[in-house]
Amino acid sequence: MRLMAMKNVKLVILCFLFCSQAVYAQDDVMTMRIMTYNIRHGEGMDNVIDLDRQAKVIADATPDIVGLQEVDSCVKRSGYIAEAAVLGKKAGMYATFGGAIPLTGGKYGVAILSKEKPLSYHNTPLPGKEARTLLVCEFQEYMFACTHLDLEEENRLASLDIILEEAACWDKPFFICGDWNDIPTSTLITRMKKNFSFLNNITASSSNYTFPAGTPNKIIDYIASYGRVVKSVRKRQVINESEASDHRPVLVEIRLDRYTTPIFSPVEDNAQSSKFKAQSIYDLSGRQINTQFPISCFQLRKGLYIVNGKKVYN
Repeated sequence: MRLMAMKNVKLVILCFLFCSQAVYAQDDVMTMRIMTYNIRHGEGMDNVIDLDRQAKVIADATPDIVGLQEVDSCVKRSGYIAEAAVLGKKAGMYATFGGAIPLTGGKYGVAILSKEKPLSYHNTPLPGKEARTLLVCEFQEYMFACTHLDLEEENRLASLDIILEEAACWDKPFFICGDWNDIPTSTLITRMKKNFSFLNNITASSSNYTFPAGTPNKIIDYIASYGRVVKSVRKRQVINESEASDHRPVLVEIRLDRYTTPIFSPVEDNAQSSKFKAQSIYDLSGRQINTQFPISCFQLRKGLYIVNGKKVYN
């Protein structure tokens, strides 16, 4: 009896500690600075390839993560260097390259620079007259994707179906950026608004235009999140840089809940301890996971969920 009583006390203490951590996790908020930049394979408006200029633009913006488009890797025209790796080293960030097109001994595509080392990454081919790719990196608390969409609308719209399928696969917050070769009033962006929240300002205004860099007159560079996972947007800025590339870089600073503590925590080897009672559990797409409770933590894969109206991480 005494042993059982001590065991029960231990269970209560562990449950209390878990609940305390869960409350703390829900109140914890992280800030992210996200940047997208079409670097034109390092070539500025003076037709000179100079990665030092672009590295300075990135470093001065102090982003946590950057999506790059038109990136060379070991290509003849840019001196056979791995541009993403060079920019990453200069900016003090990890570099992940996604090749789309074989080009004169190397590859041409997109890249992601990040302060945090990715847990994993993969490329998904997208339709285009020129080959296109969707580069996706997984991090501890979110997903980040970068792409450069085709010049033809048919291919851009076909790409959206692939992007939506990818975003729906993850229960972590999913962010995507890039040069999408389309304006805010286009069919592509109108359709994207059904599933994505745009984080940069996409209203028609000279301060929001991103291309061409010298005298910009339209928005074709974007940063967005799948669903409404962002708590607030603290900064939206098109960086006033007109020489280093033919696109101006875009920077946003956002706040979102940090998800570090699980919803479910099995205690000892007790079947009931791995059960969780709730009124509703949904994934980020709004799909209800299960209506029969209690539900076991082992029935849900790792990821972000909406439980009783609150965003929590399993």
